[in-house]
Amino acid sequence: MPHGSSTGVSLMVRLPSRYERMRERSRALFNLLDDEAYYSRPIALRHPIVFYEGHLPAFSFNTLVKKALRGASIDPRLETLFARGIDPDEAAAPALTAADHRSLWPDRRTVQQFAAEADRRVLEALARRDLDRPGDPLLDRAEAAFTILEHEAMHQETLLYIWHQLPLRQKRRPFDYAPRPGDGRLPAPEWIEVPAGRAAIGVDRSEIAFGWDNEFPAYREEVDAFAIARHNVTNAQYLEFVESGGYQDARWWRPDDWRWVQAERVTHPLFWAHASGSPTDPRGNPTDPRGNQDAWYWQGMFDLLPLPPAWPVYVSQAEASAYARWRGGRLPTEAEYQRAAYGSPDGGRLYPWGDDAPSPLRGVFDFSSWDPEPVGSHPAGASAWGVEDLVGNGWEWTSSRFAPFPGFRPMASYPEYSADFFDGEHYVMKGASPATARELLRPSFRNWFRARYPYVYASFRCLKSTS
Repeated sequence: MPHGSSTGVSLMVRLPSRYERMRERSRALFNLLDDEAYYSRPIALRHPIVFYEGHLPAFSFNTLVKKALRGASIDPRLETLFARGIDPDEAAAPALTAADHRSLWPDRRTVQQFAAEADRRVLEALARRDLDRPGDPLLDRAEAAFTILEHEAMHQETLLYIWHQLPLRQKRRPFDYAPRPGDGRLPAPEWIEVPAGRAAIGVDRSEIAFGWDNEFPAYREEVDAFAIARHNVTNAQYLEFVESGGYQDARWWRPDDWRWVQAERVTHPLFWAHASGSPTDPRGNPTDPRGNQDAWYWQGMFDLLPLPPAWPVYVSQAEASAYARWRGGRLPTEAEYQRAAYGSPDGGRLYPWGDDAPSPLRGVFDFSSWDPEPVGSHPAGASAWGVEDLVGNGWEWTSSRFAPFPGFRPMASYPEYSADFFDGEHYVMKGASPATARELLRPSFRNWFRARYPYVYASFRCLKSTS
């Protein structure tokens, strides 16, 4: 990795090709959808789909060409319309139909024409302009250029979990779609002892080519000894909580979470469907395709599957916390996660498995699968202590509220990126999901969401204090 004030010539030369690859992947994701989905809003707390096709190129153009390089506008109205997404608050958005959104948003041809011109100007800037300018707030170490690349990579995961909420009929199933539910065998529950020690959470700006402002500066925290589950909580384990009445018992829930469970009538993870005689689930998918009138299913991206018992369960932070309390444990803090994932008896690691580059051998990430895989499928990705899947197969919820490290400074290219969310309402997630780009697998990267936001590919594991 480059050090000092320069990002390195080789990284700069690759920027145009990285941008083209990123945009090609985004276009492929939009091509998965039928036309009828374009103005729909699968998640009420998010914009309709049309917004995102304009937002990705608009953000890149606004950030790099207009803001950093002071270039001319393409269409000020569209640049503003597509400027920024929504923080998924719990307050329900107005119930608008696809027809309503069609009248509020541009037609798709207009969006794509705008995107094409934005892409042309961004690529021209990446290929021809001096983007690494020491001392320039926006271009020091080419900050604005790397910002737009990672912004799009993160949004591709957002697109996928939004797509996940669409009816199956509105998506084009890839010819090679092949979920790997496993043979149903579950690994034996096992606790891994992690000794007390120092957790490295942040990173110095000079140590990496690019990072978001909430990753800086380097921050260390002493962590007491603890025991952590070797594997993420599986669907089979979480089903015990569901069937024992966990969603009907206030003892396991924080007060605000319990009010959410009751108000929204939450009875199971969002990614599950229960076939109890009803022909369809809330998204219009069949819930008993095999004639079973009392069974659980996984609502996949392109298919409804019998609930894979060994897959990690995907839930909100509120649900994860309730389960952990029911099991007599708790969620790890951010520092404890860092210690379990990147600590070792000999010092820190770049990845849980060491310093080797990420590969499918190590875990389920970087768009290598549409779905998770059985826990324990990637022992080569285990940490120094033997904890598996800490990176990949699902983000890991922590109990830590998203907050700045001492010495935090907002980044010039996107000053609201983190600062707007230091409100005590968001919780840190670490690791990666199947839809997390490899560029985001660095130890300092932090993700965050509200406690009762159930749509993301987020798993968890339990922890017990031992000191």
